[in-house]
Amino acid sequence: MLDSKLFDHTLLKAFATKEEILSLCEEAKKYNTKSVCVNPYWIPTAREALKGSDVLVCTVIGFPLGANTVETKVFETKDAVAKGAQECDIVINIGEAKAHNYQYIENELREFVKAANGVLTKVIIETCYLTDEEKVNVCKAAKAAGCSFVKTSTGFGTYGAKVEDVKLMRETVGKDMGVKASGGIHHAADVEAMVKAGANRIGCSASVQCMEESK
Repeated sequence: MLDSKLFDHTLLKAFATKEEILSLCEEAKKYNTKSVCVNPYWIPTAREALKGSDVLVCTVIGFPLGANTVETKVFETKDAVAKGAQECDIVINIGEAKAHNYQYIENELREFVKAANGVLTKVIIETCYLTDEEKVNVCKAAKAAGCSFVKTSTGFGTYGAKVEDVKLMRETVGKDMGVKASGGIHHAADVEAMVKAGANRIGCSASVQCMEESK
């Protein structure tokens, strides 16, 4: 069976209800996933529901477009951590990445790491909008800024995780940084392919299905 600690069990739909968040947390506890990944509003609900388990609460910052100001992202990060987030996944400013303003990306991510204050940081680069060269340079900026992980996708773009992107990201950041594959992962075979390419975390709403398939 797939390692349950690979998974950030995810529910980021705009219309998710409290009952659905609680159900997500129950599944995460039952299958012992690494975390649940929820929108910031649901952090206290998830923290309460997961009390007594070792499942973490992960949230998203500047989600899903990444086009907020640095000041807004910093406030959102500090607020998320204060409310109990144990991991934070931030969407980069994709427009600045497309303009090849990688110094902006690095500076933004340094502020993010500072605001996270020791909480694990993941950087959503939204691979569907970037060329390979842009992906490489954004990954380098994330590494230089001291982030813990790079991550493929929000799941709201034109496509999600692709094996070749995960491989490229892993080659770029080396073995000491995390790579999270997310978006469009529905089956055990998808997970296995991502792990083989270099992913060591999977963001997935179909975590339970993937684990059951792999039994």
